[in-house]
Amino acid sequence: MLVPVNQLVYNPRMGDPVPVQGPARRGRRTEILEAAAVLFAQRGFHGVAIDDIGRAIGVSGPALYRHFRGKEAVLAQMLLDISERLRSEGERRVAAAEGPEQALAALIDGHIAFALGRPALITVHDRELGNVPEPERRQIRRLQRRYVEQWVAVLSRLRPEAGEARLRAAVHAALGLLNSTPHSAGGLPGEEMRAMLAAMARAALLAG
Repeated sequence: MLVPVNQLVYNPRMGDPVPVQGPARRGRRTEILEAAAVLFAQRGFHGVAIDDIGRAIGVSGPALYRHFRGKEAVLAQMLLDISERLRSEGERRVAAAEGPEQALAALIDGHIAFALGRPALITVHDRELGNVPEPERRQIRRLQRRYVEQWVAVLSRLRPEAGEARLRAAVHAALGLLNSTPHSAGGLPGEEMRAMLAAMARAALLAG
């Protein structure tokens, strides 16, 4: 029996979709993107056919063409969506913070929530960005640069003596640390993992 895709998560240690409790069924495009993320993380982009994605949400493969031109378009939209979500959520968190210390903590907490909650998307981005068509890949990179610059702007208020190049390198290093969680998060309880990641990211970002 198929489990609705909004009740699946990707477990990087098991390699298979695992049923969990989830919200009510969402729009069809969202279901397609979430199913594809799980399958691409599990099998790789080239190991998944349109029919596989269709079966994961209980429809025929050709039915997906009503929503996307093809598998490459699914991958592109998936990575565009998460890149825009990170950028907009980062902007919201910084705007709501009372000062740079709070803004940095909010950015770190937000990215940890993403990294622990959506490991399949991190796996897909790390492995499959090269399979996104060039126009969309440029958009994804542009959104990611804007997200990084949000961190750099906050960090420059806390470390005004450091040059932007150094701060940017620190941000990339910290995000790389947080994005490694699909390979390392299985051994600790959630709150303990969150606290450890937050402390490590802050230390990396503020290292002299």
